[in-house]
Amino acid sequence: MGVPLRQQVAVGSYLIKQKLKGIKKYPLVLMLEPLFRCNLECAGCGKIAYPDDILNKRLSVEECLQAVDECGAPMVSIPGGEPLIHKEMPEIVAGIIARKKFIYLCTNALLLKKKINDYTPSPYLNFSIHLDGNQMRHDASVCQEGVFDIAVEAIKLALDKGFRVTINCTLFQGESAQEVADFLDYATELGVEGITIAPGFSYEDAPDQDSFISSQAAKTLFREIFTIGKDKSWKLNHSSLYLDYLAGNQQYDCTPWGNPTRNVFGWQKPCYLLSDEGYSDSFQEMMDSTPWDQYGAGKNPKCEGCMAHCGYEATAVEDTLAHPLKALTSAIRGPRTSGAIVEAPSFKATSLADIPVKVES
Repeated sequence: MGVPLRQQVAVGSYLIKQKLKGIKKYPLVLMLEPLFRCNLECAGCGKIAYPDDILNKRLSVEECLQAVDECGAPMVSIPGGEPLIHKEMPEIVAGIIARKKFIYLCTNALLLKKKINDYTPSPYLNFSIHLDGNQMRHDASVCQEGVFDIAVEAIKLALDKGFRVTINCTLFQGESAQEVADFLDYATELGVEGITIAPGFSYEDAPDQDSFISSQAAKTLFREIFTIGKDKSWKLNHSSLYLDYLAGNQQYDCTPWGNPTRNVFGWQKPCYLLSDEGYSDSFQEMMDSTPWDQYGAGKNPKCEGCMAHCGYEATAVEDTLAHPLKALTSAIRGPRTSGAIVEAPSFKATSLADIPVKVES
């Protein structure tokens, strides 16, 4: 697992404290989304469909740091939109580092070369750079030629300057296991700390709905990828049990409260991926008022096919704490790549009363 020891110890200590306190629902990663505006228009993205008055909104430095304090999670992921567009992002990052939270600053890297001197290398700061595969695949995914080369140049620059760097890769329909494995080889050779990889979520507002991969197809694909990678040195930035889940060997329920989201509308119910389920004014209100049992595969049609790490990594971490020997065995053995694949539960409404109703904020 491509995570430094300092971070593993800090997160592990946090998890143990939650257990000792008897807290059952706790955040692991704060998804801090300070803007929706982006300098790309990816066909698979549902975040850029808002009108200009929404795209022009920004969370202030004070609002961002208040969210970090409210939530209390040991890690903060800053997606978007494109965070580097935010003029006060260096101040936001500095404030989070001062709180000793581990930051994954997610970026398409188009602005990183220009903005990189606004930041200082820190064990708490990681540039999570978006690459959806090789040059042809990534440029097609972001609907613009040349982005892959710019991102790779930015990765090399950030590494040369001493920054922590990871790659965030999303898989879509039509990719072969060998193609993905070749990309993971390439990403590893770049020298990044780790690689995050997951199937894309089918945003309702995304222009291209045909590119998303089903959960069963994703599990088969990951098995093929992990078969190729058995003797590889890929640093996948996930728990061993989440990787085993991707390969179809675990049946997990979603843990949406593990990655709560604060954006320009407020605290988003129930997760980063569903944008029309309502908002709360505070973290605690969101935790208390969200009908958590209405979400997840088999419970809500909007959640069908989702295997995203923002929903299931926290579940795998919880399973790791409950069954450490199982997790250790999985880490040593790697994801199982043969045998029956666990099928995801499917939502089946038997009456109108079974269809979840959106809860307004």
